[in-house]
Amino acid sequence: MDDSDKPLPPDELGRRLTEVYDLVGPLYRRAQRSVEQGSAAEGLSVGVRAVLALLHRHGPLTVPQMGRAQAISRQFVQRMVNDAAEHGLVESAPNPAHRRSPLIRLTGEGRAAITAVLDREHALLREVGGGLTAAEVAACVRVLGAMLEGLDHVADD
Repeated sequence: MDDSDKPLPPDELGRRLTEVYDLVGPLYRRAQRSVEQGSAAEGLSVGVRAVLALLHRHGPLTVPQMGRAQAISRQFVQRMVNDAAEHGLVESAPNPAHRRSPLIRLTGEGRAAITAVLDREHALLREVGGGLTAAEVAACVRVLGAMLEGLDHVADD
């Protein structure tokens, strides 16, 4: 094992992960602008898009589950769910595990809308290039996941 394969000491790890944060902010903002522009055709805000994508990926969820998954407030998720419901994109379903917290699920219209958005995003991301390998992408996902998990203790806004 050469030095590049050894875990970094905490101080060096902190410095290197700061480099990742410095890239994640602009990346997030550019992606958000792209989502906003692309979602405009479906009339989806970034928040509604996030709710629809969660439901598409995980199936029916409660509002608190969605808030935890996205590290955002339950109140914000509820507003996005209400907006999506007003547009016929999601609906409530009984939750056998908790009477007062219904499951939220996609409607057919919601499934079609998020599929169109995800297809457009996929086409855009196909153009990233850079000769990235499966191992590099897996390492990136692992690093970002570890950073997210490492900050689980930080209170939500």
